[in-house]
Amino acid sequence: MSEGSDVHTPIHTPPDATPRRWPPGAGITVVAVAVGALVVGGTGLGLALSAGATTPVSTAVGCNSSQPRLTVQGLGQADGTPDVLTAVFGFSSSAASATASLSQNNAEVNQALAALSSKGVAQTDVQTTGLTLAPQYVYPHGVQTPNGFAATNTITATLRDIKRAGDAIDAVVNATGDAATINSLNFSFANPAQVEDQARSHAVHQAVAHAVAMAAAAGRRLGPVCSLTDNTQPTLFEPYASGGLSAANDHAASVPVEPGSQTETDQVTMVYALEHR
Repeated sequence: MSEGSDVHTPIHTPPDATPRRWPPGAGITVVAVAVGALVVGGTGLGLALSAGATTPVSTAVGCNSSQPRLTVQGLGQADGTPDVLTAVFGFSSSAASATASLSQNNAEVNQALAALSSKGVAQTDVQTTGLTLAPQYVYPHGVQTPNGFAATNTITATLRDIKRAGDAIDAVVNATGDAATINSLNFSFANPAQVEDQARSHAVHQAVAHAVAMAAAAGRRLGPVCSLTDNTQPTLFEPYASGGLSAANDHAASVPVEPGSQTETDQVTMVYALEHR
């Protein structure tokens, strides 16, 4: 075979067919389309999406503007046992001068920090969240008269060992005397994703059940899911106020800490296309 000669690969054709020659350099492009389905709630209803598609869900087959739609909401809840306690401590002191008041307050806070550290609370889990220094006044015969200065310091401690949280609170109160108050206690989850996802799953299942019942009652069949929205905002738990517990109440008291159970709630909105039976 001489250099530069054309090479043709034989194409086998039926007896009556005429062999087809492809132009030099031509290729055959094979387009493969993959189709996936998102199955929600075990209903077998889903969204047909081509591989790599960037088309919004709302333009899926059956979700065009003229298609009747059904909007449903689902509410789901899940319970879990909190494993983190956030305690907010306040420390107050008064003295004749601003310097003396602040110095006394600093000593009290340092004692509290040492007490927390002795109970295994990491330094990174303790934060100063408030500091005030203000003049004090008395009003003999209705006349405003200076009466020294008051300093207040607030620290927030994240207690990650619930079993030792009571000991940590005791240590702070006993170390700082009457200067300490517990402003609030707040339970939470170190990793809330698991219980939050359980609540979301329950919400979606409830929404699907509502959609199936409503479509059947209307004599329609559910089409694809046009949208699925999680409406829930991050939960802001109300702290448990302590009522100003201080060392004066009971120096020897042990603080029992019971995390109990905490409920996460999630709400979703689903929009289905409706089809004739």
